Amino acid sequence: MSHKKTPARDGKERILDAAEQLFAQRGFYGVSLRDITQAAGVDVALVGYHFGGKRELFAAVFERRAEVLNRERLELLETVRRAALPGAPALEAIVAAFTRPLLERAARGGPGWKSYFALIAYINNSPEFGPAMMTRHFDPLGERFIAVLREALPRCPPREIYWGYQFLTGALTLTFAETGRIDQLSGGLCRAADLDGVHERLAPYVAAGLRALCARVQPAARPGKRVERRAQPRR
Repeated sequence: MSHKKTPARDGKERILDAAEQLFAQRGFYGVSLRDITQAAGVDVALVGYHFGGKRELFAAVFERRAEVLNRERLELLETVRRAALPGAPALEAIVAAFTRPLLERAARGGPGWKSYFALIAYINNSPEFGPAMMTRHFDPLGERFIAVLREALPRCPPREIYWGYQFLTGALTLTFAETGRIDQLSGGLCRAADLDGVHERLAPYVAAGLRALCARVQPAARPGKRVERRAQPRR
């Protein structure tokens, strides 16, 4: 009996796959529903049946893989956190839990994931779509990672950790955009497509940056704690 549902389910996935690729290549306004349904090989009415309109389809494309990534990242974060108990995990391990699922998918997940990461870069840089979509799907994840970063850096002002997180997400967005600038600038010595190389370098780079941000801000003395001073020599 289940075989009767297969065409509809396959049609829905084909729509999502086609929309993902086209939105990543042309952006939201450069693609029509007819473009998507022609690429998917389905009737245009099927979009309305499964998703509603173009904006709802755009949101569904974004949500589909965001849920997978967020689940994997949180699982990795809890693994490194539990492994470090009763202490806090190393900064490099926390950052790797945040970045590894993305880099692994980008390197070995196939063309669908490539399109998705290009779509994330597009959405993240869009004043129209970025604030609402990124906030809804990635801010709860970010708050959880920031909480564990604060455990690892208990004397660091929260403001500096939030700045460090902002720089981390910016570095990831630029990496997945694959503009080719690093390839040109280095004369081929560095390649944006070398995601294994990115993984080896990104965690220590971000961890060092977080430590530097925290080190530049001296924590205030605790209430009631006497400031130690040197005894002045007698004259």
